[in-house]
Order: sequence, then structure tokens, then C-alpha cells
Amino acid sequence: MKLTPYIHFQGNAEEAMNFYSEALGGGIIAISRYGDSPMPSDEDYKDKVIHGRVQFGDNVIMISDTFKENAVNTDGNIQLSIELAQEGEIDEVFKKMSEGGTVTMELQNTFWGARFGMLKDKFGVSWMFNYEMKK
Repeated sequence: MKLTPYIHFQGNAEEAMNFYSEALGGGIIAISRYGDSPMPSDEDYKDKVIHGRVQFGDNVIMISDTFKENAVNTDGNIQLSIELAQEGEIDEVFKKMSEGGTVTMELQNTFWGARFGMLKDKFGVSWMFNYEMKK
């Protein structure tokens, strides 16, 4: 069994896919557009993403633009958490992911033995970053 997050956007999914693939050191492995599907769509929505996949390491995030008439709300109780394996990696990834967003907890060494930080990216998605420091 594996959990894969699926994030919806309000017309800017492709921009988010490019941002995440760059910031997380991955790549876009699939992208389908509304205009490629048998579903009817407005002319101005045919190039929007009906389904996309970004892979980084062993992880995949699925992404799409929500249906045109649906609103996206990023307020909620879900945060995506990334565990990094190398000490220097967390600072680089955190900096890239925070560009244009809001840092909600500065990256710092914590009392529980991890380097940890939190942010809301420029798309309104909440993230946590953790690196377990060597004891």
C-alpha cells in the first residue's frame, strides 16, 4: 500500500508542476490536458491540466486543475511532510520551496534532534521539512 497526495489548483497546475519538479529535484512524468479528454471543456480550459504526475526520488505527487466551476480552498488540516536524508539538502530544498511563499516556522535545529521547518508555498500548499540529525 502507498499513499500518494493529489493536489488541485485553480488553473495554474502546470506552473505548480514545474515549480515542484525544479524545487524538489524531480521531473514531470505525466501530463494530460482537458482538451485531450473526451470530457467537454471551455475553449480557455482545454490547455489546463486534467491529470499530472511529478516524481522526485521515490515519491509522486498527482496534480490537476480543478473543474472550472469548482473553487480551490487551501485552508485545512493537511500538510505535506518531506523527510530529507542528507543534512545539506534540507536547507536547499526549503529555500527553493519558500520562494514566493510564507515561512511559518523557520528552518531550525529542534529539541527533538531534527532540523525542521514549515512553510506555505506560493500556491497556498502547506509543507513540513524534516532532517533527523545524527546522534
